[in-house]
Amino acid sequence: MVSSQVVDSPAIILATLNAKYIHASLGLRYLLANMEVHGGAGLRAQTQLREFVIQQRPTQIVEELLALQPAVIGLGIYIWNVVETTQVVRLLKTLRPDIKVVLGGPEVSYEAESQEICRLADHVITGWGDVSFPKLCRALLDGPKPLMKVIAGEQPALAVLALPYSEYTSEDLAKRLLYVEASRGCPFKCEFCLSSLDKTAWAFDLDRFMAEVDALYLRGARNFKFVDRTFNLKVAHSARILQFFLDRMTTDLFVHFEVVPDSLPDRLKALIAQFPSGSLQFEVGIQSFNPEVQRRISRKQDNLKTADNLRWLVNESQAHVHADLIFGLPGETLDSFAQGFDRLYELAPHEIQFGILKRLRGTPITRHTAEFRMLYDPQTPYTILQTSTIDFATMQRIKRFARYWEMVANSGRFALGLKLLLAPGSAFNHFLGFSDWLWRTTGKTHEFALEKLVDLLHQHLTAVRGLAGDAVRAALMADYRASGARGRPQCLAELLRSERPALPTASAALRAERQGRHVQQQVHRDEIQKAAAAA
Repeated sequence: MVSSQVVDSPAIILATLNAKYIHASLGLRYLLANMEVHGGAGLRAQTQLREFVIQQRPTQIVEELLALQPAVIGLGIYIWNVVETTQVVRLLKTLRPDIKVVLGGPEVSYEAESQEICRLADHVITGWGDVSFPKLCRALLDGPKPLMKVIAGEQPALAVLALPYSEYTSEDLAKRLLYVEASRGCPFKCEFCLSSLDKTAWAFDLDRFMAEVDALYLRGARNFKFVDRTFNLKVAHSARILQFFLDRMTTDLFVHFEVVPDSLPDRLKALIAQFPSGSLQFEVGIQSFNPEVQRRISRKQDNLKTADNLRWLVNESQAHVHADLIFGLPGETLDSFAQGFDRLYELAPHEIQFGILKRLRGTPITRHTAEFRMLYDPQTPYTILQTSTIDFATMQRIKRFARYWEMVANSGRFALGLKLLLAPGSAFNHFLGFSDWLWRTTGKTHEFALEKLVDLLHQHLTAVRGLAGDAVRAALMADYRASGARGRPQCLAELLRSERPALPTASAALRAERQGRHVQQQVHRDEIQKAAAAA
């Protein structure tokens, strides 16, 4: 449990269940910062922020909440925590039905009438809650009592919102990723995304925002994750933000941005190229390279420019590039997706985040349900089960592919082994073959020790693919040394007996786990290249 603010006998508790401790809720901090501004005098002093994680027992969470004796509990509901939070609300209303439970967040902003958690709660605020939640709390505490259960959130001008960044504590700065936003909304209409419902993107006043980021930096913040959907939409703003971090570069600084893939002007390239390794990460949403599917889901993307920009980022900058693909979009076939995957793989991003389509509540992707016979899991996270072009069995194969890809490719531990696995020809088909074999051989998708994965990859490359054992062992040995692991895979036992001590690895402290491993790969690059030449 994380307690970000301490208030004696709070009348109001703001709470959520985060996926991991390292995540710090930006939404709750916006609400906290605006309690006084939009709820009236004294309301901020009566409010406390409490954060939990989904792995905690609901009874433990409820015990901690009830010990504070609040009158109102506001809960942030997301696709990843709605199941666990439903049980929390059920227990709260069983034990203390007098406490008013208010829900907000993207998961309850649409289709509220069909959700059990909304039925259990006293009030639901849909959409923006920065202004509407404080006003509701004032009414619940002092009257007049609100008549409506479901309240449409008021969307104010950004200039009237109090910014939340002073609500991050010293513990947050030292141990957690800090979420910041220079803008809200998105001008694009990709139908799988909730941001498609926005009319446009709205930018915060840049001087005001940069002053807040500077204050965080001066307090010691070194991890900044920008949640803007389109960070590079306004080039002048993007350039100023990049220059801010370049001017304050330290060895432990880490900044993450989500960028529009087909827009990377020279002005931004010149700044990006100056960032040292391990300091900058870009999430690049490709989603699909299929022009027909792109048109169908209202996604505007210049594929040639996208490819050029990715190629530049990988080859001409030291940024860590994380590119996203979505499987299961309407009309996408296994073959057409494989072509897009292979095209992306050839561009060599450091990670390919292989996602399966989810039906987020409220998104217009549902307009394709009948035509393409799209069936979704009714339980969170509402993953696609089959379509007219992808049957259920194939969808299950691809879900396993995605899990294995995460373990083997995105882990950063098999740089040379992966090259042997995915060449020559179609990288997608090679990995699908490995995925099918791994499932038949082990019957599981989780809980693989690194040493076991090394042995399995060796077995597949030699016994199934027929590659030379010496070349495979040399590649896997270089990968294993670079990983810093201390175990002894059976296939490398003989080589490890004469191994020199492992090289020291670069510090990954205060960075995302994979980003840290990316830095480690940079440290070991020379050794890996020598091993590749020897193989």
